[in-house]
Amino acid sequence: MSGTSRRTVLRGLGGAAVLGAGIPLLSACAGSSASSDTKTVTVGSNASDAVPKKAYGDVYAAFTSQSGIQVAINTKDHNTFQEQINSYLQGTPDDVFQWFAGYRMQFFAAKGLATPIDDVWKTIGGNFPPAMHDLSKGQDGKYYLVPLTTSPWAVFYRKSVFQKYGYQVPTTWDAYIALCKQMKKDGLVPIAYGDKDAWPAMGSFDQINFRLNGYDFHVELMAGKASWTDAKVRKVFDTWAETLPYHQEGAVGRTWQDAAQTLVAKKAGMYMLGMFVAQQFTNKADLDDLDFFAFPEIDPAHGQDTVEAPTDGIMLSKKPKNHAGSVKLLEFLGTPQAEETYLKADPSLIAASSKADTSAYTPLQKKAYEMISGAKHLTQFMDRDSRPDFTSTVMQPALQKFIRDPKGIDSLLSSIERQKKTIFASG
Repeated sequence: MSGTSRRTVLRGLGGAAVLGAGIPLLSACAGSSASSDTKTVTVGSNASDAVPKKAYGDVYAAFTSQSGIQVAINTKDHNTFQEQINSYLQGTPDDVFQWFAGYRMQFFAAKGLATPIDDVWKTIGGNFPPAMHDLSKGQDGKYYLVPLTTSPWAVFYRKSVFQKYGYQVPTTWDAYIALCKQMKKDGLVPIAYGDKDAWPAMGSFDQINFRLNGYDFHVELMAGKASWTDAKVRKVFDTWAETLPYHQEGAVGRTWQDAAQTLVAKKAGMYMLGMFVAQQFTNKADLDDLDFFAFPEIDPAHGQDTVEAPTDGIMLSKKPKNHAGSVKLLEFLGTPQAEETYLKADPSLIAASSKADTSAYTPLQKKAYEMISGAKHLTQFMDRDSRPDFTSTVMQPALQKFIRDPKGIDSLLSSIERQKKTIFASG
């Protein structure tokens, strides 16, 4: 996911107090009444950027060509769509809408603002690995999302730099720290880092937490069920602190793009980020030199089982005017053909389906696909797996404070826990 969408403060998502507040800026397509006609399905789209907008347009055109059903696309600015999603879904939304897997999907499912699509999954289920099934279910165990695209977070590096210095890819924490030390001796910045926009550090926390404490604890913590003052969380910060001497200095004042440029320039040895880091490698030779490895194992009990892989897809609104046509569209979106069509226009992601043709993938895409399809568990990223009002107002400033000064962790965690209780109690 791009930095722009990560920076969005999702003001509308995350509390009963704001549910329905304000004037809904988003509304269904002007011609949505036509969706009562079985020949039209309306789609609420957040794909306002040129590349994904074209990719989704190509997919919907392919569906129309195959089914004869028209698709009326209601595209809104990505950030506006996310900020106004509550009011939009409570009003007269489009038949289906583009959204995110995991907690954000579950939030609206639990509020009754989406329709279960178990019937669709009876048709498409065989196209997806077990982890994608789990990501597409609400807390009631029913399906609410058809996943379309995904991409992993990992540790990126330049193959030529590793070859030059004889570095080996680390698979354990001790090997990772040893590599950081060696890179520093060799005059490199071991870990490129930029947290000016406050979201990249959330990815660092996630990796260490599920490597150290496992997937189940991570999910409970993100859902507000586990305590931030738990010794397990303290250990995450202590472990993270081991790497801070090897982080690029001044991280809180640097964007992720600027940090990526140090990897491009071979001044940094590694960079832990999403696959979108490849956007910064505009020279083909540099891009061909880019590689990645899974974040190293910390506790053998959890190994490298969990992969952070933000996933986007489509949901069915609460009262679609054209239910039958919407089901047909969702069934189409769950096919390898739909995903392959999307990725022809937007090769920065990979297909959520395990049946999609990967022959046209770049080596980086193929490796990302193998990493995700082989994962035992998939997470979405802190601001997707927890309440966005909590992650934006509490966690982002707290993690920046930790990076600037890793002392006083206990008081920091106590503060996080107090604020978490207040926010999660709001509904």
